[in-house]
Amino acid sequence: MTDKQRHDAGMTVRRQVLGDAHVDRAVAGTDEFTADFQDLITRYAWGEIWSRDGLDRRTRSCITLAMLATLQHEEELAMHVRAARRIGLTPAEISEVLLQVAVYAGVPAANRAFKVAQAALRQEAE
Repeated sequence: MTDKQRHDAGMTVRRQVLGDAHVDRAVAGTDEFTADFQDLITRYAWGEIWSRDGLDRRTRSCITLAMLATLQHEEELAMHVRAARRIGLTPAEISEVLLQVAVYAGVPAANRAFKVAQAALRQEAE
């Protein structure tokens, strides 16, 4: 697969998971400084990893939520909570992921993640 094909495939998956509005904002905000980074995440995160057959998107989403919560990457976590809902995870399933984080990554990380997820879920409901 060429880089262009990988980019196009990645953009399709990125849009399916994150939604057109989010991707359109990211693309609109791309400039000379960020263009290579945007291309990298589109080709590799979305075109290579999220496109693989080994795990379904729900599983990848759960893993992503757990890692972002553990690492306390709040902005990315909120974005991926919205993405998780978009691909079919329920609020109860997201809560289960964050409970798992509490046991393996610590209560403080899960506490913060619950607050971020709760705000993202409330925003979605509005």
